[in-house]
Amino acid sequence: MRKLIGLLKFSGGVRMVNVQESLKVKREVLEISSEIMSESGQFLRKSGFIEILPVIISPITDPLNHSVFDASIDYYDGQYALTKSMIFHKQLAVRVFPKIFTFSPNIRLETEEKKSTGRHLIEFTQLDLEVKDAKRDDILTLIENMFVEIFKGVDEKFGQIIRTMNPHFSIPKIPFERVKYLEAYEEYGPDFETILSKKATEPFWLIDIPIEEREFYDRLDGDGKVLVDMDLIYPYGFGEAISGGEREHEYEKILYRMGLKGNDQEALRWYLDEVKKGIPPSAGCGIGIERLTRFVCNLKHVSEARLFAKVPGTVSI
Repeated sequence: MRKLIGLLKFSGGVRMVNVQESLKVKREVLEISSEIMSESGQFLRKSGFIEILPVIISPITDPLNHSVFDASIDYYDGQYALTKSMIFHKQLAVRVFPKIFTFSPNIRLETEEKKSTGRHLIEFTQLDLEVKDAKRDDILTLIENMFVEIFKGVDEKFGQIIRTMNPHFSIPKIPFERVKYLEAYEEYGPDFETILSKKATEPFWLIDIPIEEREFYDRLDGDGKVLVDMDLIYPYGFGEAISGGEREHEYEKILYRMGLKGNDQEALRWYLDEVKKGIPPSAGCGIGIERLTRFVCNLKHVSEARLFAKVPGTVSI
């Protein structure tokens, strides 16, 4: 992926956000966000997961499927990247333990136009999980059950407060509907995700996403056109909640997919060397904590879901 400019060279044309602005988060929202993390952690531990510590810097990180400003640090004769996601580290971690999760800080220096989506921050926290030998259906079921437990937990403690903010709040009904990407695109056109999100009253899965729309590490289906992956879409226009799927784990297939995407093999040499040693098949996903908090609390923008929020195109404490 093309890097736009270096992290330390980024200056000019950005709006400064003062401390008072950055602290305009209701106490109740912070309590609900904290409970969301607590409930999700408890659910995963009961399901046999262990929590691992996040990776903040590494020679490798997610190349993403869109360009962002470079966020790298020169260190002696090498270079670290700030974590865009822990996708590669999750794949390696399940060699050690079969079910892992982490609350991973992600840095994605998005361009200014993303500030108006309501869904983007340049620093956010992702609940990342990965399961050795799992299939996509295993992750779909896991997440659906986890969402029910999270919503029950926050309802028990903060139901009255939540309903004053969000008249649509309810415990999700499972299983969630599954919508195939190409069928939705054919019916509604390129803006189908937004259209379906606004029409929906329950979360739904978007599955079988075309190969060109995703990174090289999601597993290619047998037809060679779509991936065994998924996004979870929130209703009422709140948009994407989760991204994940089954992973490519065979060295030659990974090289083939990197070639299709134009990824720099040398930039991911550390990862490829580990793949040569062998990594197990796995599946997993990442869940944006701020987006989930925004959805539960019916917030206008994810910046309202955390203290010290950093919106694209701005600089704040």
